[in-house]
Amino acid sequence: MTSEHEPAERPPTPSAPEEAFHEELSRIWAPPPGLLGFFTAVNHRVVGMRFMVTAFVFFLLAGLLAVAMRLQLTLPLLGVLSPEAYNQAFTMHGSTMMFLFVLPFVEGLGIYLVPLMIGAREMAFPRLNAFGYWIFLFAGVFLFIAYLSGHGPDSGWYNYPPLTGPGFRPGANIDFWVVLITFLEVSALVAAVEIIATILKHRAPGMSLNRMPVFVWALFITALMIVFAMPGLILTSLMLGLDRIVGTHFFNVAAGGDPFLWQHLFWFFGHPDVYIMLLPAIGAISMIIPTFARRPLAGYLPVVVSIVIVGILSFGVWVHHMYTVGLAMVGLNFFAAASMLITIPSAIWIFAWIITIWKGRLASLNTAMLFSLGFIVLFILGGITGIMIAAVPFNWQIHDTQFIVAHFHYTMVGGVVLPVFAAVYFWFPKFTGHFLDERLGKWHFWLFVIGFNLTFLLMHLTGIEGMPRRVYTYLPGLGWDWLNALSTAGALVMGAGVGVFVWNVLRSWRGGAPAGPDPWGGDSLEWATASPPRNYNFLRIPLVTGPHPVRDGVVRESKARPAWLEELTERPEGRRENIVTSVLAAEPEGRAVLPTPSPWPFWAAMALSVAFLGAVWTPWLVPVGLLLTFVALVGWHWPRDPERP
Repeated sequence: MTSEHEPAERPPTPSAPEEAFHEELSRIWAPPPGLLGFFTAVNHRVVGMRFMVTAFVFFLLAGLLAVAMRLQLTLPLLGVLSPEAYNQAFTMHGSTMMFLFVLPFVEGLGIYLVPLMIGAREMAFPRLNAFGYWIFLFAGVFLFIAYLSGHGPDSGWYNYPPLTGPGFRPGANIDFWVVLITFLEVSALVAAVEIIATILKHRAPGMSLNRMPVFVWALFITALMIVFAMPGLILTSLMLGLDRIVGTHFFNVAAGGDPFLWQHLFWFFGHPDVYIMLLPAIGAISMIIPTFARRPLAGYLPVVVSIVIVGILSFGVWVHHMYTVGLAMVGLNFFAAASMLITIPSAIWIFAWIITIWKGRLASLNTAMLFSLGFIVLFILGGITGIMIAAVPFNWQIHDTQFIVAHFHYTMVGGVVLPVFAAVYFWFPKFTGHFLDERLGKWHFWLFVIGFNLTFLLMHLTGIEGMPRRVYTYLPGLGWDWLNALSTAGALVMGAGVGVFVWNVLRSWRGGAPAGPDPWGGDSLEWATASPPRNYNFLRIPLVTGPHPVRDGVVRESKARPAWLEELTERPEGRRENIVTSVLAAEPEGRAVLPTPSPWPFWAAMALSVAFLGAVWTPWLVPVGLLLTFVALVGWHWPRDPERP
């Protein structure tokens, strides 16, 4: 294993024909320079990195809001935040973490890595990829502008009617949340379609479905879940927006509406969304642990099958968020059983990782591995409390208490944020060509994990003691004072750990120890490219001959490659092209000509912003924005090359 004290692996010196081919591909795939390049870039690595960096900035903002909330709850009757400011803070914190950080970050990670892992030069629809990023950026920025201007949403990231109806919340606060979240989900759907199409049709020849890396499988199932889950959120937020802006009565009881309809539709999205964020983390850990254990993942097939099963079962557990609303006990029993059943495939992952480590040869306990092991422990703890709250009688006792807050954060922070950090430490050398500092990385790990457990482990106790969630203060003498004070101290320790991580990234981006193409001894195709990869990803499209491409050897030498592969991949003729393969066996079918960089995705996102944001002020701006979007789409698809087949 290469460390920062060992020389980085050097790529072989290319021959003269390969150097000429490299120059040709570099010219074809080079992004436009300067400011024009910033607004027109469509390369999957550029877009993926933008998603990850932007999402992490939103994560830092959400962390600042969390610290402000914890300071308010440190002791009884503090005045750090007013009641209204506290409501806006916890709404913005939840909305940012759920919609602006976790899902965009893991989608960005997938957009960056999936083409590299499957041996493709680009995503299936590059301009659509860029369009999704601009929508994400505009929605997030406008949401925080609304918050900073005093119009931030203030009814929680779930926004239950009738409290969010026009009768209880007459201002524009909820309007901004409704239109921007609906707008934001367009970005999520765009990324999902991109990932599905790329994985199904642009895998390298020979990479059949049973040879795909687990991370690619996890992204594929995640994208399918997004396609089925996100329309539920879009529909219900659109209905609430119509109630507030147009005057419909979908959730108005007095006019025949039903507020429980919101809860059913929202949680039909909301609980699969937990696994939408979790499954990419499972895929990342399933790549990291085998690499450092120096052996293939134990139980590849059971792990993949369990990912598929979780993706299906996650759509049948949403009602455990609604145990207290008065539903029939028969229905509650069904959803309780489903909520407990989903732990079985989750346990398969844990046992596979443990066996991989047990039977492997762990060469080094570096930061990426530390975060992976920490994830396993915290994920188990979150799963245990998940089984507890799946039981109806226990759930009735602790519903809407701090116990639920603790469980949720053990699942989402322990189960998603820790794998995100592990993935960054693992793939940072591939992103930048430099290692992150291991000493700072270990400081980051211990500060974050200790602070996290100090913050949220104690919330189980405050919840059992009866402290409700979503309250901005409490009376003295209830026995919660010292628990809340320790939780606040833990939040500050967590913040210090994140600060160490930010400093580590900033100093290592350009000045870290150099890393070669495969510094960890990885086994998937991204490690068969330069670090960072060139604009075209692969000089020679790999021919995959086994489930472990790097270990088994990738056929890249022209003399050992069949003529059809040379014909399909090595004559670009001045165009950006992806090889097209069959869905199951990845047999070659042809070439797809990809579009060049364009400013139209940016302008299309701007035009669609007019339609969504204009609805806050007047519904008449919606057709105006849609008309502008149509004009942008005409420019987007206007033919530029009459000779293009």
